[in-house]
Amino acid sequence: MKRRITTSALFLAPFCALLGLGSGCATSPSVNSGPNAVAKGDIVDTAVAAGSFTTLVTAVKAAGLVDTLKGPGPFTVFAPTDAAFAKLPPGTVEGLLKPEGLDKLKSILTYHVVAGKVMAADVVKLQTAKTVQGADVPIAVEGSVVKVGTATVATTDIPCTNGVIHVIDTVLMPPQ
Repeated sequence: MKRRITTSALFLAPFCALLGLGSGCATSPSVNSGPNAVAKGDIVDTAVAAGSFTTLVTAVKAAGLVDTLKGPGPFTVFAPTDAAFAKLPPGTVEGLLKPEGLDKLKSILTYHVVAGKVMAADVVKLQTAKTVQGADVPIAVEGSVVKVGTATVATTDIPCTNGVIHVIDTVLMPPQ
């Protein structure tokens, strides 16, 4: 039986420790993350301060989503790094940032957002999560690796005043 979330919880650090899943689940020590981390800013400010989400922040600005992601939330954002965006075919990001690409960009970005604060410890209960875009994103634990769609979760539970960020290594594409 499938379980899915719409506005509750998701991800992994305490779960990994409990099950001894090792470094595939580990969070980066240089990031303010984990169950005892303290939120220092909203989702946008946290992404800007991290320095590894410049493409994501540029895209969020272009799509007109800054005010939403600075709003009260709570939101869970599966945030692709600059390296994740760099894996896209050449010209993809540039095309999405053009006026004619903004609807598709907004769809892609909102596919990375779940309403509610979904923390790592709750991943064992989930197989999918309903995104703000409207489609479900699949979630799976494969050995010591957590997958959200085609992306691997690299860092979990980065606290924000209006939700949480989980860092992923691939840009998610919504289903057609």
